[in-house]
Amino acid sequence: MTETASSEKLPLSTKLAFGAGDWGTALMANLQLFSLLYFFTNVAGVKPALAGYVLLAGKVWDAINDPLMGILTDRTRNARWGRRYPWMLWGSVPLGISFFLLWIIPTERPGLLFAYYVFASLLFNTTFTIVNLPYSTLTTELTSDYDERTSLNSFRFSFSIGGSIFSLLLLSIASQIIPNPKDLYFTLGWVCAIIAILPIYWCIWGTKDRALSRAQSFETETPIPFLQQVKIAFSNRAFLLVIGIYLCSWMALQFTATVIPYFVVSWMQMPESAWPNVALAVQSTAMITLFLWSKLSERVGKKVVYFLGMGLWMIAQGGLFFMQPGQIGLLYGLAIVAGCGVSTGYLVPWSMLPDVVDLDELNTGQRREGIFYSFMVLLQKISLALALAGLGQGLSWAGFVQSEAGGAAPVQPESALWVIRFVIGPMPTVLLAIGMVFAYLYPISKEIHSEILLKLRERHHAASGS
Repeated sequence: MTETASSEKLPLSTKLAFGAGDWGTALMANLQLFSLLYFFTNVAGVKPALAGYVLLAGKVWDAINDPLMGILTDRTRNARWGRRYPWMLWGSVPLGISFFLLWIIPTERPGLLFAYYVFASLLFNTTFTIVNLPYSTLTTELTSDYDERTSLNSFRFSFSIGGSIFSLLLLSIASQIIPNPKDLYFTLGWVCAIIAILPIYWCIWGTKDRALSRAQSFETETPIPFLQQVKIAFSNRAFLLVIGIYLCSWMALQFTATVIPYFVVSWMQMPESAWPNVALAVQSTAMITLFLWSKLSERVGKKVVYFLGMGLWMIAQGGLFFMQPGQIGLLYGLAIVAGCGVSTGYLVPWSMLPDVVDLDELNTGQRREGIFYSFMVLLQKISLALALAGLGQGLSWAGFVQSEAGGAAPVQPESALWVIRFVIGPMPTVLLAIGMVFAYLYPISKEIHSEILLKLRERHHAASGS
């Protein structure tokens, strides 16, 4: 047992390479999250409701392609690259190209522009799934140690948040250099597309040997039909609770991130160049506290860490609703408090999911990371779509005044301002509270996971005749 535990520890080089795999995709996802709806409505001149439908169309398609990709990666057999790496290897360049297409304004005709953005959104979401879903499953294939998985995810999300911070810094700097919004986002699109795909290859070559050597011990040759896999996955109570935890915390983050530009500019009456700095305060704090939460988790467990983080986050979100124009210092203070909680929203659910996969293997005798991670990635995208489409529709109903393409932000009516405040305050606060209930019910502790691993080792030894 001691030798086995020791063999599950990962060298720093492997953790760094694994973390790098989420840097580029986070950069693209973050720029999309913070800026795409704003780009559609305030730069490209798309109506808010239509802009929301563009993003919603891509996520409806994800409901099909995410589970399908999960099954495909589980069933991929490649002697040299294994199950996950062929998709990452060949999907990275198309991912960069499709991301760039989102930031082009090819026409001013509303109908054609809407159709173009629907096409670009479908293409981007497909290539994002091809790369990011196989990457996400690598956690279970690199180690089975309970605490090491938390440590591994702390590296992943430090790179992820680092990519997010880089995108915001790049946006802030570029906005000072390129005053024309159309040229600004066009330039950001191709620059980020190029620099985002390079770390994916670092991840591939830095983790491949370790993952492929371990994958041989749990390779399965008896595929389960797709619908049966879905039924088994959703009969796993621990998995359903992880879904609930993740969906609540991630939707709270997506709603907040989506509405921040509108909140800072329209409600707080700050210049348009100021909102990336507010987002930077959140993300920088999240990255700083990530490893602190990881270390604390080793002492008190994942659930306690989640409760502590959510408590801080709820205080910050609730406080934002009561903010008044001119309270700039308080705004940044609440952003820092929120960042402390946001880091647990990144870390804890993704650290719980590999333990669920182990429990599923114990129950079914098969390793099916793809199907579980596909639903987690799907939920990530659904929450983004709900945030974008919901805010777009809400602003439309509230009489939001869209600016002309590339024009200055107009004065908004009281109804639109109330929607903006509601989305950044009460809505995420309620979601976070619900997520804490799911976390309280989550059943897999460190001790229970150790029992699961022991039973799996006994089964593997019996199967090998040792």
